[in-house]
Amino acid sequence: MSSTRPTRALWLALIGVPLLFVLIVVLQKRIEGHVDAGQQNRDALMLRSPSAVKAMSLGYDSLLADIYWTRTVQYYGQHISREGGHFDLLWPLLDITTSLDPKLITAYRFGAIFLAEPNGFGAGRTDLAVNLVKRGIVANPDSWILDYDLGFLYYWHLRDYKQAAAAYLAGSRVPHAPRELAIMAARMEQKSGSIDTSRILWSQIYDSASNQATRDLALKTLKGLKAKDDEIHLDALAEEYKTRFRHYPSSIDEMRAAGLLNGIPIDPAGYPYVIGTDGKSNLDPRSTVVIPPEAQSSPAEFPH
Repeated sequence: MSSTRPTRALWLALIGVPLLFVLIVVLQKRIEGHVDAGQQNRDALMLRSPSAVKAMSLGYDSLLADIYWTRTVQYYGQHISREGGHFDLLWPLLDITTSLDPKLITAYRFGAIFLAEPNGFGAGRTDLAVNLVKRGIVANPDSWILDYDLGFLYYWHLRDYKQAAAAYLAGSRVPHAPRELAIMAARMEQKSGSIDTSRILWSQIYDSASNQATRDLALKTLKGLKAKDDEIHLDALAEEYKTRFRHYPSSIDEMRAAGLLNGIPIDPAGYPYVIGTDGKSNLDPRSTVVIPPEAQSSPAEFPH
């Protein structure tokens, strides 16, 4: 009885392999046949259910995933060249592809680009792109590049700096991830206005970095963040001074004389802060401290 099981399995495999290739040929013929665009779209997804396609793959999931990924790229290429083209089948194609082969990193990375690009260049569905990459991260926890892609989606397309920082930080903790991911997380925290969190991250970078250039960058940024934090505090005291005296202080000395300061605050380079006519504090022109652009009230764009 037991000897018949391997025989039966072998027989099923011999039958199954030709059937699989017949299925692939039929799919490709229908997809690539010379038919009108509407019919071609319907043929591209004869089976919209990932579970149904997976069941029909007879164990050759990766091979069929490659077929669907090829079709996805072709579909995107055909529609991006059309004025006002729609990408209605893009997500179903990607859904099937990544369900068949959850390890197909390329499908997550480029699929997210296809989905997130604005109308005319893509589906304009950053929400689906985020979902796709998150799915990829779950299936490939050792791939820091997907955390990077997720951070980019949050930063570039959604302007959600807190989520971008979280994604970059998660990626930085993956073994063998480049240290730049931690730096990007810290900069995203600066853009979100979270100076305390950014300072913590930069301190960790400074303490753990073996590269002197990275340590120098971290130290420079930490000094800038300290100065920015001081300025925020001094600006608040200047507003309090105006509430009392109905005008802004003209100097730090006036604020000290009013009892708002115990001494003369100095920046990390050793220079006292100055107060402008608008009550806003600034660095002394002689100071070597540089406040990071991301910590300014109107942050510059983060390079990508």
